[in-house]
Amino acid sequence: MPTPSRRSPTVLALVALAAGLALGAAAAATDAPLLRTLVRVVEPLGALWVSAIRMTLVPLVVALLVTSVAGVADVRAVGRLGAKAVGWFLALLVGAALLAALAAPPLMELYAIDPAAAASLRASAADAAAGSTGAAPQLPTLRGFVVGLVPTNPVAAAADAAMLPLIVFVVLFAAAVTRLPAAGRDPVVRFFTAVREAMLVLVGWVLRVTPIGVFALAADMGAQLGVGAAGAVGWYVLVLCGLVTVTALACYPVAALFGRIPIARFARAAAPAQMVAVSTRSSLASLPALVDGARRHLGDRPAITGFVLPLAVSTFKLNTPIADLVGPLFLAHLYGVELSAAQIATMTIVCIAMSFSNPGIPSGGLFVVTAPVMLSAGLPLDGIGLLIAADAIPDVFNTVVNVTGDMTVATVLADDVEIVEPADVRVA
Repeated sequence: MPTPSRRSPTVLALVALAAGLALGAAAAATDAPLLRTLVRVVEPLGALWVSAIRMTLVPLVVALLVTSVAGVADVRAVGRLGAKAVGWFLALLVGAALLAALAAPPLMELYAIDPAAAASLRASAADAAAGSTGAAPQLPTLRGFVVGLVPTNPVAAAADAAMLPLIVFVVLFAAAVTRLPAAGRDPVVRFFTAVREAMLVLVGWVLRVTPIGVFALAADMGAQLGVGAAGAVGWYVLVLCGLVTVTALACYPVAALFGRIPIARFARAAAPAQMVAVSTRSSLASLPALVDGARRHLGDRPAITGFVLPLAVSTFKLNTPIADLVGPLFLAHLYGVELSAAQIATMTIVCIAMSFSNPGIPSGGLFVVTAPVMLSAGLPLDGIGLLIAADAIPDVFNTVVNVTGDMTVATVLADDVEIVEPADVRVA
């Protein structure tokens, strides 16, 4: 079970969200000078917090990608089973991302945002970003999208927050590093490992002041949208939880079809881990239940329980392309930003590309995946505080879909490996 100290930042963020929205809504409803002044006083704190988030993005993303790619390359000995597992990880991630990309935009349109309020939010975000060193890339055509995948200047791409070209360069660079002799490769990997750890410490510092940033951003947004801000956040949570639930349910027929087992048997295998996921909100804490469920209902296959499941729990997060795509799409609707098909495609690719680099820290995915996704589409980061505060609500759904996806991959690959003694461990 999570400790109270680990829960308290989440509770504080939710309290800050509610208090900020209440202050902003009261200022909008009463137009009281004191409340308006208070909103203006706290607003710079939100802008500073967003700037701190932006400050960490490029070095954190670069370090995580380099160490992740190098880590995969170093375990090439896993062979065919490892390659199949990664292939299924990608297939399920692509499916989840396509569901979010296709379903989320029309679902968001069902909640009406006042156009004048959206324009005001857009103007506020533009003012806050006036001192930025660069702008997000614009992808007006399919040709521009394809050509822009390879940066002519990686440093300029980093400075301009052109995340997808930067990701392409870093992945290629990391792949090239793995081909170096150990004497040349190891220092590079150690350097980026140190950068990664240092950046995670810095991100932890930024997260500690999340309640302050969330309060300031929520107060400003509440002043622009009034009581509608709370409804908009609630609608976002409902859509996100709904899409995550649909994805979890879709795992059942996938496991039954490709794993060639009855749906009821797969459900019995996954149920214990799902119960642990609900109570702990931790995929890692669910691993023993995943192993036990796989042994009891898929047979005693050490290659599955000792390799595939630990690999899945540590690297495969099926919720990532949903949560980290729905959030930016919600903010685009909230700010009244029209996204082109090319921009949504870019966001989807960034989500999938960054899914394996999600750090094991609270709200880490919002730093490493959601923020780059937003920047890739030119969306303001000001609304990310709302996503961080609301992240606690769908967290249970996210963990359940993650362990369900883990068991799905284990079930699909079970026939690739043999059962060891005792042979009667399989449960009908």
